[in-house]
Amino acid sequence: MSGGELLGDPALKITGAASLAEAVPGEITFFSDPRYGPLLRKTRAAAVFVPLNFSDNISAAQIRVANPSKAFEQVVFKFAPGPISFAPGIHPSAIVDPTAKLGARVSIQPYVVIEAGVSIGDATVIGAGTYVGHETSIGASCTIYPRVSIRERSRIGSRVIIHSGVVIGADGFGFEFVENRHKKIPQLGIVQIDDDVEIGANTTIDRARFGRTWIKEGVKIDNLVQVAHNVVIGKNSVVAAQTGISGSTRVGEHVQMGGQVGIVGHVTIADKTLIGAQSGVSKDIGGGVWFGYPAMPMPEAKRQIAWIRRLGKLFARVKEIEKKLGL
Repeated sequence: MSGGELLGDPALKITGAASLAEAVPGEITFFSDPRYGPLLRKTRAAAVFVPLNFSDNISAAQIRVANPSKAFEQVVFKFAPGPISFAPGIHPSAIVDPTAKLGARVSIQPYVVIEAGVSIGDATVIGAGTYVGHETSIGASCTIYPRVSIRERSRIGSRVIIHSGVVIGADGFGFEFVENRHKKIPQLGIVQIDDDVEIGANTTIDRARFGRTWIKEGVKIDNLVQVAHNVVIGKNSVVAAQTGISGSTRVGEHVQMGGQVGIVGHVTIADKTLIGAQSGVSKDIGGGVWFGYPAMPMPEAKRQIAWIRRLGKLFARVKEIEKKLGL
């Protein structure tokens, strides 16, 4: 299956798969990163997928492959239980407006609400307790997990995965201060989510003030992310957990954001930019690796971190000099 070279007993029986640290006798694991060498030497696994150039002497059987991680993944699939599937049809407890258009093999689970004017493509699954608002369109082969809220006129492409607790199309956070109080600005736009997007649990994507908040093809968004009104996220970008993207920000293609990144409104993030975890973006940034608060190019951020770490020693030296000078 893996196409690898076995160094060990071909009759060895493998009963499961686990990580280096968690594997027990009879299980298989993998090793691909030298940083995990100590774990490899301690592992109790019966067999290990290792790189082609691996030369260490270990007690476990070795299977030398070009990509240990990928080979291990194939084995895990063999041991994993089959995927959960849902039969097509509408559960009796679901409420589906007569004007809704459902494609072939659509599955509507218990207590779903489908409002007027909704269209849902072939083979899409709408999980229990989900709400789909008026005039929303959802493409084919989507998986909408339980308790998702999709507000009116949202547009969702095909093969989109939306995890539990996601809210799509809530009003953007728009107010103006009039006569000594905050007055709500109507949020009249929509959310558009293109094909092959995945959105993690409890993420929120606000509708646009006008126009659209747009998540483009292939974007992957982690849990607990806030995407504000009129944000555009470019194709194949990745956004990690607890990131907040303020209104009208433009994120390029193939951008990667670490966890807890914060981005102010009305800025542009260039294609292929990498933003380190907990960074704060306060201006347009033009590619490369950025880190810190405020975010800066990584070499500059490393210099500043090094300077800060040396401040204690510097203060001690200054005090010693002042003491010698009688100051």
